[in-house]
Amino acid sequence: MTEPAAAVNPHAGQPTSLIAMIKSLWSNRQLILQMTRREVVGRYKGSVLGLVWSFLTPILMLAVYTFVFSVVFKARWGTDGDESKTQFALVLFVGMIVHGLFAEVLNRAPGLILSNVNYVKKVVFPLHVLPVITMGAALFHASISLIVLLIAFVLFNGYLQWTAIFIPFVLMPLVILTLGVAWMLASLGVFLRDVGQTVGIITTVMLFLAPIFYPITALPEEIRPWIMANPLTFIIEEARKVLILGHMPDWAGLGVYTFAATAVASAGFAWFQKTRKGFADVL
Repeated sequence: MTEPAAAVNPHAGQPTSLIAMIKSLWSNRQLILQMTRREVVGRYKGSVLGLVWSFLTPILMLAVYTFVFSVVFKARWGTDGDESKTQFALVLFVGMIVHGLFAEVLNRAPGLILSNVNYVKKVVFPLHVLPVITMGAALFHASISLIVLLIAFVLFNGYLQWTAIFIPFVLMPLVILTLGVAWMLASLGVFLRDVGQTVGIITTVMLFLAPIFYPITALPEEIRPWIMANPLTFIIEEARKVLILGHMPDWAGLGVYTFAATAVASAGFAWFQKTRKGFADVL
């Protein structure tokens, strides 16, 4: 494995600024790419189909969603009588992809340092790249799911919304926010071992407190502000705009979200860098 460009003393104070974060991620980009590739391939190591499972899993899930919601429950997202029977499954799948990206990274974050103790004690290693590697693997699987979604949309509807090209801009603010929270959780997971179980419960609750299985318009007015407070809600709604409805995203809203997400990422990185010198002592 390629070593990072600069040596890191695990007991020394580390730079915590936003600029330092960007510079560090850039200087370690080759390491991040290499370990992300290993993370993705390692997940299917030993299986007969290997990486093919990354395609089969979202295809199977979309097929199940389509059958259950369009055939069994005969669900509809809106009141449009011309709505396709499979429309609900596609709309639902968009929400599941967004939540899956968010939950996969955060659920693994508390155990990242604990499962890589050798990097803390034996090897000079930039520990702050571990959540980035996890995010890279999650983005790979989310991208595969998006490809499956787009193919299904074409098969079901006979066309593709051109606004789908904006989906990277819609997801990027969530990626930044998730990384910031992941840095915090990766650090807290070293000192508080109950964090992992707590995060799993929270991400599950967020699945049902976001408009994934229901449109936000179906909720009473007094409840909607609470659902909008979920950081997944805005991204899910914008993703559906560009992928399903063919509408332009809310650029102003994405700008505000990105600004807030960057603040969270900066705070998370600073927290991780300030607390990392205690990892070796605890572990």
